[in-house]
Amino acid sequence: MSGRHGFKMTERLLFLIDMTNESPLTKEMILDAAEQVLRRYGPDKTSVIDIAKFLQVSHGTLYRHFSSKAALREAVTERWLDISIAEPLQEIADGAEGSAAEQLRLWVETLIKKKRMHASDDPEMFVMYADVTVRIGDMIEMHINRLIKQIASIIERGMQAGEFKPDSADAIAKAVFMATESFHHPAHAQEWSSETIDDDFETVWRLILSGLK
Repeated sequence: MSGRHGFKMTERLLFLIDMTNESPLTKEMILDAAEQVLRRYGPDKTSVIDIAKFLQVSHGTLYRHFSSKAALREAVTERWLDISIAEPLQEIADGAEGSAAEQLRLWVETLIKKKRMHASDDPEMFVMYADVTVRIGDMIEMHINRLIKQIASIIERGMQAGEFKPDSADAIAKAVFMATESFHHPAHAQEWSSETIDDDFETVWRLILSGLK
Protein backbone atom coordinates (compact mmCIF):
# COMPACT_ATOMS: atom_id res chain seq x y z
CA MET A 1 0.00 0.00 0.00
CA SER A 2 1.35 3.38 -0.95
CA GLY A 3 0.79 6.69 0.77
CA ARG A 4 2.05 8.47 3.80
CA HIS A 5 0.40 6.09 6.22
CA GLY A 6 0.52 2.97 4.08
CA PHE A 7 1.54 -0.36 5.51
CA LYS A 8 5.31 -0.11 5.75
CA MET A 9 7.41 -2.01 8.22
CA THR A 10 9.82 0.48 9.76
CA GLU A 11 13.34 -0.34 10.82
CA ARG A 12 12.20 -0.07 14.40
CA LEU A 13 9.51 -2.69 13.90
CA LEU A 14 11.90 -4.98 12.07
CA PHE A 15 14.19 -4.76 15.07
CA LEU A 16 11.32 -5.42 17.46
CA ILE A 17 10.20 -8.48 15.53
CA ASP A 18 13.73 -9.84 15.35
CA MET A 19 14.03 -9.44 19.09
CA THR A 20 10.60 -10.89 19.99
CA ASN A 21 11.89 -14.40 20.57
CA GLU A 22 14.96 -13.16 22.44
CA SER A 23 13.52 -10.55 24.79
CA PRO A 24 10.21 -10.02 26.61
CA LEU A 25 7.39 -8.60 24.52
CA THR A 26 6.45 -5.16 25.87
CA LYS A 27 3.22 -3.20 25.57
CA GLU A 28 4.97 -0.60 23.43
CA MET A 29 6.09 -3.29 20.99
CA ILE A 30 2.53 -4.57 20.75
CA LEU A 31 1.10 -1.08 20.26
CA ASP A 32 3.65 -0.32 17.53
CA ALA A 33 2.67 -3.49 15.70
CA ALA A 34 -1.06 -3.04 16.29
CA GLU A 35 -1.01 0.45 14.83
CA GLN A 36 0.69 -0.81 11.68
CA VAL A 37 -1.75 -3.70 11.24
CA LEU A 38 -4.81 -1.56 11.99
CA ARG A 39 -3.77 0.83 9.26
CA ARG A 40 -3.40 -2.04 6.81
CA TYR A 41 -6.67 -3.88 7.42
CA GLY A 42 -8.78 -1.24 9.15
CA PRO A 43 -10.20 -1.39 12.72
CA ASP A 44 -13.15 -3.65 11.92
CA LYS A 45 -11.20 -6.31 10.03
CA THR A 46 -8.10 -6.44 12.23
CA SER A 47 -8.02 -9.29 14.73
CA VAL A 48 -5.72 -10.02 17.64
CA ILE A 49 -4.46 -12.99 15.61
CA ASP A 50 -3.41 -10.63 12.79
CA ILE A 51 -1.33 -8.59 15.21
CA ALA A 52 0.14 -11.72 16.79
CA LYS A 53 1.16 -13.03 13.37
CA PHE A 54 2.80 -9.71 12.60
CA LEU A 55 4.84 -10.03 15.80
CA GLN A 56 5.42 -13.74 15.21
CA VAL A 57 3.98 -14.74 18.57
CA SER A 58 0.85 -16.57 19.69
CA HIS A 59 -2.30 -14.52 20.25
CA GLY A 60 -2.28 -15.79 23.83
CA THR A 61 0.90 -13.80 24.36
CA LEU A 62 -0.96 -10.59 23.52
CA TYR A 63 -3.79 -11.44 25.90
CA ARG A 64 -1.28 -11.44 28.75
CA HIS A 65 -0.89 -7.70 28.13
CA PHE A 66 -4.39 -6.77 26.93
CA SER A 67 -7.54 -8.53 28.09
CA SER A 68 -9.38 -8.19 24.78
CA LYS A 69 -9.29 -6.74 21.27
CA ALA A 70 -11.31 -3.80 22.57
CA ALA A 71 -8.74 -3.10 25.30
CA LEU A 72 -5.94 -3.21 22.74
CA ARG A 73 -7.78 -0.84 20.40
CA GLU A 74 -8.41 1.55 23.28
CA ALA A 75 -4.72 1.56 24.20
CA VAL A 76 -3.70 2.19 20.58
CA THR A 77 -6.19 5.05 20.31
CA GLU A 78 -5.13 6.58 23.62
CA ARG A 79 -1.49 6.62 22.60
CA TRP A 80 -2.37 7.99 19.16
CA LEU A 81 -4.34 10.85 20.73
CA ASP A 82 -1.45 11.66 23.07
CA ILE A 83 1.21 11.69 20.35
CA SER A 84 -0.82 13.17 17.49
CA ILE A 85 -3.01 15.67 19.31
CA ALA A 86 -2.30 16.36 22.99
CA GLU A 87 1.50 16.62 22.93
CA PRO A 88 1.78 19.06 19.98
CA LEU A 89 -0.95 21.22 21.54
CA GLN A 90 0.86 21.17 24.89
CA GLU A 91 3.87 22.74 23.19
CA ILE A 92 1.66 25.62 22.06
CA ALA A 93 0.09 25.99 25.51
CA ASP A 94 3.54 26.09 27.11
CA GLY A 95 4.72 28.85 24.79
CA ALA A 96 4.82 32.51 25.73
CA GLU A 97 5.30 34.30 22.42
CA GLY A 98 2.75 36.86 21.29
CA SER A 99 -0.47 37.77 23.02
CA ALA A 100 -2.68 35.27 24.83
CA ALA A 101 -5.35 35.81 22.18
CA GLU A 102 -2.86 34.89 19.44
CA GLN A 103 -1.70 31.87 21.42
CA LEU A 104 -5.28 30.71 22.02
CA ARG A 105 -6.20 31.08 18.37
CA LEU A 106 -3.09 29.16 17.31
CA TRP A 107 -4.01 26.39 19.76
CA VAL A 108 -7.59 26.10 18.47
CA GLU A 109 -6.58 26.33 14.81
CA THR A 110 -3.91 23.67 15.31
CA LEU A 111 -6.44 21.32 16.89
CA ILE A 112 -8.81 21.86 13.97
CA LYS A 113 -6.09 21.41 11.33
CA LYS A 114 -4.83 18.21 12.96
CA LYS A 115 -8.31 16.70 13.09
CA ARG A 116 -8.94 17.54 9.44
CA MET A 117 -5.54 16.21 8.42
CA HIS A 118 -5.98 12.91 10.24
CA ALA A 119 -9.52 12.49 8.91
CA SER A 120 -8.18 12.63 5.33
CA ASP A 121 -4.63 11.28 5.64
CA ASP A 122 -4.98 8.70 8.42
CA PRO A 123 -8.57 7.45 8.01
CA GLU A 124 -8.17 4.09 9.77
CA MET A 125 -6.93 5.64 12.99
CA PHE A 126 -9.45 8.48 12.75
CA VAL A 127 -12.35 6.04 12.34
CA MET A 128 -11.18 4.06 15.36
CA TYR A 129 -10.86 7.29 17.37
CA ALA A 130 -14.38 8.34 16.32
CA ASP A 131 -15.70 4.97 17.46
CA VAL A 132 -13.94 5.23 20.80
CA THR A 133 -15.46 8.67 21.45
CA VAL A 134 -18.88 7.00 21.44
CA ARG A 135 -18.10 3.81 23.35
CA ILE A 136 -15.33 4.55 25.86
CA GLY A 137 -16.23 7.56 27.98
CA ASP A 138 -13.49 7.53 30.61
CA MET A 139 -10.55 7.57 28.23
CA ILE A 140 -11.99 10.29 26.02
CA GLU A 141 -13.00 12.33 29.06
CA MET A 142 -9.40 12.24 30.30
CA HIS A 143 -8.16 13.35 26.88
CA ILE A 144 -10.66 16.23 26.71
CA ASN A 145 -9.85 17.33 30.25
CA ARG A 146 -6.18 17.44 29.31
CA LEU A 147 -6.97 19.69 26.35
CA ILE A 148 -9.21 21.95 28.43
CA LYS A 149 -6.41 22.38 30.98
CA GLN A 150 -4.14 23.51 28.17
CA ILE A 151 -6.71 26.12 27.11
CA ALA A 152 -7.11 27.21 30.74
CA SER A 153 -3.37 27.84 31.06
CA ILE A 154 -3.48 30.16 28.05
CA ILE A 155 -6.54 32.00 29.35
CA GLU A 156 -4.97 32.34 32.80
CA ARG A 157 -1.95 33.93 31.19
CA GLY A 158 -4.23 36.40 29.42
CA MET A 159 -6.04 37.24 32.65
CA GLN A 160 -2.82 37.80 34.55
CA ALA A 161 -1.59 40.13 31.80
CA GLY A 162 -4.83 42.10 31.85
CA GLU A 163 -5.58 41.03 28.28
CA PHE A 164 -8.65 39.03 29.31
CA LYS A 165 -11.15 40.06 31.96
CA PRO A 166 -10.97 38.21 35.31
CA ASP A 167 -13.08 35.08 35.56
CA SER A 168 -12.74 31.34 36.13
CA ALA A 169 -10.11 30.20 33.65
CA ASP A 170 -11.26 26.58 33.93
CA ALA A 171 -14.90 27.43 33.21
CA ILE A 172 -14.02 29.69 30.30
CA ALA A 173 -11.66 27.06 28.87
CA LYS A 174 -14.43 24.48 28.88
CA ALA A 175 -16.76 26.96 27.18
CA VAL A 176 -14.17 27.67 24.47
CA PHE A 177 -13.72 23.96 23.83
CA MET A 178 -17.46 23.38 23.62
CA ALA A 179 -18.03 26.42 21.42
CA THR A 180 -15.57 25.10 18.84
CA GLU A 181 -16.60 21.43 18.97
CA SER A 182 -18.26 21.42 15.56
CA PHE A 183 -14.85 22.21 14.04
CA HIS A 184 -12.91 19.39 15.72
CA HIS A 185 -15.26 16.70 17.11
CA PRO A 186 -15.28 13.61 14.83
CA ALA A 187 -19.07 13.52 14.87
CA HIS A 188 -18.98 16.66 12.72
CA ALA A 189 -16.31 15.44 10.28
CA GLN A 190 -18.69 15.46 7.31
CA GLU A 191 -19.26 19.18 7.85
CA TRP A 192 -15.56 20.07 7.58
CA SER A 193 -15.65 20.10 3.78
CA SER A 194 -18.33 22.80 3.75
CA GLU A 195 -17.48 25.90 1.73
CA THR A 196 -18.50 28.06 4.68
CA ILE A 197 -16.58 26.20 7.39
CA ASP A 198 -13.77 28.77 7.64
CA ASP A 199 -16.19 31.70 7.70
CA ASP A 200 -18.22 29.91 10.34
CA PHE A 201 -15.12 29.54 12.49
CA GLU A 202 -14.32 33.24 12.12
CA THR A 203 -17.80 34.09 13.41
CA VAL A 204 -17.42 31.79 16.41
CA TRP A 205 -13.92 33.09 17.11
CA ARG A 206 -15.10 36.71 17.17
CA LEU A 207 -17.77 35.78 19.71
CA ILE A 208 -15.21 33.95 21.88
CA LEU A 209 -12.78 36.86 21.76
CA SER A 210 -15.44 39.42 22.58
CA GLY A 211 -16.47 37.35 25.61
CA LEU A 212 -12.90 37.13 26.85
CA LYS A 213 -12.13 40.84 26.70
